[in-house]
Amino acid sequence: MDLAFTDEQDMLRDAVRGLCDDAIDSVRALEDDPVGYDDGFWQGLAAMGLTGLMLPGDVGGSEMGLLDAVVVYEELGRSLVPSPHFASSVVAAGILDAAGSDDQRSTWLPRIASGEAVLTLAWLEPDNGSGPTGVRLPAEATGDGFVLTGAKRHVPFASSAERLVVPARTGDDPEAVDLFLVDPTADGVTLTLQRTVAGDTQYRIDLDGVRVSATDRIGDAGTGWATLSAVLSDAMVLVAAQAVGAAEATHALTTQYAKERHQFDKPIGSFQSISHYLADGVTAIDGARTLVHRAAWTRDEGRDASTLAPMAKLFATQTCRDVTGVAIQVHGGMGFTVECDAQLYFRRAKSWQLNWVDDTRLEELIAAAILD
Repeated sequence: MDLAFTDEQDMLRDAVRGLCDDAIDSVRALEDDPVGYDDGFWQGLAAMGLTGLMLPGDVGGSEMGLLDAVVVYEELGRSLVPSPHFASSVVAAGILDAAGSDDQRSTWLPRIASGEAVLTLAWLEPDNGSGPTGVRLPAEATGDGFVLTGAKRHVPFASSAERLVVPARTGDDPEAVDLFLVDPTADGVTLTLQRTVAGDTQYRIDLDGVRVSATDRIGDAGTGWATLSAVLSDAMVLVAAQAVGAAEATHALTTQYAKERHQFDKPIGSFQSISHYLADGVTAIDGARTLVHRAAWTRDEGRDASTLAPMAKLFATQTCRDVTGVAIQVHGGMGFTVECDAQLYFRRAKSWQLNWVDDTRLEELIAAAILD
């Protein structure tokens, strides 16, 4: 594996960092906001071709590889600037690109790539896990389509989405799941803003007898879970990249504070307990970064990254959680105050652990790879 970035990737990193720096003040302002992102920042991503990040050129995409996307997501994690990019340009777009019909692709992918349209995934259900059996919402077949009844939660940026991608159960087999495009303004759809640990914009979606046509199904019958799993494999690597970027930023601000804050006539970083925490942190961050880059490089080389992806997400998000926890300890009581940036990273670190495949499911995937 070549750990060196190309000149183009370095330029991409600098460009995204500059865009994020211009929008950094919006992070606090957008917490618990019904919309949850700044339109100017979104248009900036679109102008750079990043809303079509990994989409093919025939739909207006930029045709970047997963390692290119890792470069982008490390910067998004470093700044914490919220946007629907992950839900729309990575997950929903990836699903439609992989399994969408010609009509679905031509209708939605160019609009996603241009930043004109936002789609999101309505996946998780109350009290259910991240595996295939966690999808219990039924899709009951009717003469001309299906009827969906049930609840989804932790749906990001649902109020801005033109369509929801909804996994629903169509049979008794654990993986008998189909994916449907659902209009969030349709009769029977109710959106309720949730409070989250990260303060980001997530909704509960209640579906009460919502009708969808057969043409709204994405892919062939019974293939929904396989499609979702394949897209989530790439998505997990980008969540991990985001966590690495956030961990690096948190470690940097904590190190600086440890140099500046004096106690007993010396900087607190000179005390062994704190210096060793910081040493452990930078070591773990380097390990997480290497694992994320290896997973992305392996995927771009056309090799199987189905084990590396969950490993990267599991290790990187835990590392971010540990590093941000140390940041709170080093800052002391002020670490939890609104004015301190450490608490912003701390809360988002936990959210990344819980969302987009939780630790239990990740451990199951890794264990299956080494035991089966």
